[in-house]
Amino acid sequence: MPNFPSDIEIAQSATLTHIKEIAQKINISNDDLEYYGKYKAKLPLHLQSENPKGKLILVTAMSPTKYGEGKTTMSIGLADGLNCINKKAIAVLREPSLGPVFGMKGGAAGGGYAQVIPMEDINLHFTGDFSAIEKANNLLSAVIDNNLQNPVHSLGLDPRTIAWKRVMDMNDRSLRQVIIGVGGKANGVLREEGFNITPASEVMAILCLSKDMEDLKRRLGSIFIGKTFDGKPIFARDLKVVGAMAVLLKEALKPNLVQTLEGNPAILHGGPFASIAQGTNTVIATKTGLSLGDYVVTEAGFGADLGAEKFFHIKCAQSGLKPDAVVVVATLRALKHHAGMSEYELKYPKVSAIENGFCNLEKHIENIQQFGINPVVCINEFPEDTEEEYAKLRELCLAKGVVAVVSKAFAQGGKGATELAEIVVEAIDKKTTDFVPLYQKSDNIEHKIKTIATKIYGATTVDLSPKAKTQLKMINDLGFNEFSVCMAKTPASFSDNEKLIGRPTNFDVTVREFEIASGAGFIVPLLGDVMRMPGLPSVPNAERIDIDNGGKIIGLS
Repeated sequence: MPNFPSDIEIAQSATLTHIKEIAQKINISNDDLEYYGKYKAKLPLHLQSENPKGKLILVTAMSPTKYGEGKTTMSIGLADGLNCINKKAIAVLREPSLGPVFGMKGGAAGGGYAQVIPMEDINLHFTGDFSAIEKANNLLSAVIDNNLQNPVHSLGLDPRTIAWKRVMDMNDRSLRQVIIGVGGKANGVLREEGFNITPASEVMAILCLSKDMEDLKRRLGSIFIGKTFDGKPIFARDLKVVGAMAVLLKEALKPNLVQTLEGNPAILHGGPFASIAQGTNTVIATKTGLSLGDYVVTEAGFGADLGAEKFFHIKCAQSGLKPDAVVVVATLRALKHHAGMSEYELKYPKVSAIENGFCNLEKHIENIQQFGINPVVCINEFPEDTEEEYAKLRELCLAKGVVAVVSKAFAQGGKGATELAEIVVEAIDKKTTDFVPLYQKSDNIEHKIKTIATKIYGATTVDLSPKAKTQLKMINDLGFNEFSVCMAKTPASFSDNEKLIGRPTNFDVTVREFEIASGAGFIVPLLGDVMRMPGLPSVPNAERIDIDNGGKIIGLS
C-alpha cells in the first residue's frame, strides 16, 4: 500500500466532533456527561439497564502472530460498517495499557481508517482509570505491610503466605520478584514480593466484573490476602481498607465515551490482558452500550482460545450476558505463519499455505461452535492478498459451515466493512447462536482446567507441579472450588509452548502455580513459563515515540 499514512497521521488529520454531539446520537443528555476536555466524557452508571435490548457481537481471532491480526481495527470497522447500513451501533472496547504502548504494539486504538479518537489520549493516560486501579491495588499493599509492622493492630498475618502483589502499568521484568523491607526494622518487614502489570491486577478484574459501587466494594472486600500464623484466612475487608480503595475507584467505575474516525460513538472501559487476565472490557460498559444502541461490537483479547473462552466462562457467567453473534478475525499472513512460512515468504501468494495453515483457524471455529455458536470469519485485507487465496479460504470455511467475508475497514473505514456488517446482522436475525458453557459452576477446579485444556486447546492431559498441587488443596480448603478458571498462557499457541504453531496435537500442558482472585470470582492457573509481568522487547517502541515543541506526538501506532 504505497504512501499509506501511518495510524497516528490519520488520527491527527481527523476532524473531531465535540463529545456532546456524539452523545446526542445515542440519546445521552448533556447533564449526564462528565467532560474530560472536549472529546472525552465519563458516563453515569444509571445509563445501564439490567436487561438491555441491544444485540451483542463478540469479535475474537485466530492465534495471534507478531505481525498483528487487527482485531480492534476490525471491531471498530464493523461498528462503523453497521452505522453505514443504518444500524444504531456502538463499539465497546478495552482501554490500552502503557506496557504494550511502549513495548511491542505502540498503541491499541485500532488502525488505518478504523480507529477510535483522540488516539494519543486513549493510548496514553486517557481519563486516569489505569492510574486509579494501580493506586487502589498498591494502597492495599501498603496497608498489608503496615499491618505487619504494627504490633498493636496486627492481624497476625504470616508474611510467607501473602498472595497479594503490587502492580505497575509498564513492562518491567526486573520487578517480577523483589525483596522489600530492606534497610532495617524501620523500613518494614523483610519479605519477598513481586509486581504484576496493572491489567493483571485483581482490582482491574473486579472493576471489569462489578455491576455497581456496592458490588465493587463487596468484591474488593473478598480479595484473599494470605493466612495468619494459625491458618486463618485474611481478606481485604479484615484490613478495613475497602472504603478507601473504593474512593480511589469512584471515577474509574464510570465508562468513557469517545468516537470513531467516522464520528460514531465508542465506549472504552477497563483493560485486562486475555493472556494473563480475563481479557474483556467492563460489564458496566457492555450493558451501557446495549442499553443505548441496537448493536454493540465488543472484543476479547488474543485468540479465541483465551479471550473468547474467558468471555464465555467468566464475563457471561457472572453477568448474564450472552453473545448474539461471534466474529473470528483472520489474516492470510497469519494462516501462512501457521503453515510454517518465514516472515520473508509471507508477502508472496501461496494458495497451498492457506490450506496448510487453516488448521489453526479451523480449531478456533470448532471451539466457538462448541459453545453453540456458528461464527462469521472476518478476513482482514492486506495489500499483498490475492483473490485466489481468498477463494481457497472461503471454500475451507464453507466446509466448516461458516461464511468468510473480507473486510477492507483498515483502508476504507466503515464502507469497507458493510458486507461484513450485513452478514453479521443476517446471522443475528437467523438466531444462529444457542450459547452453552463447557463447564458448570459446580464442577471442581481440576475439571474446569481439564475441560479447557482438552476441549479448547486440544491437549492430551494436564500436569500440576508439586507447588500447584499444594495450592489447589488450599483453594479447595478455602471454599473457592466453584470459581471460574482464568487460564494464563502464551497466546501464540494452543499449547503452553509458543513454538507449537498451527494446530498442535499429542501435547500436555503444565500448571506451574495458581494465583487466587477471590474478589473477581476466579482462579488463575499459570501454564508453562507465562509471566503476569511482561518484559520489554530488545528494541521497545518507546525508542520511537517523541513529542515536538508544539505538542505533536510521533511514534504511536
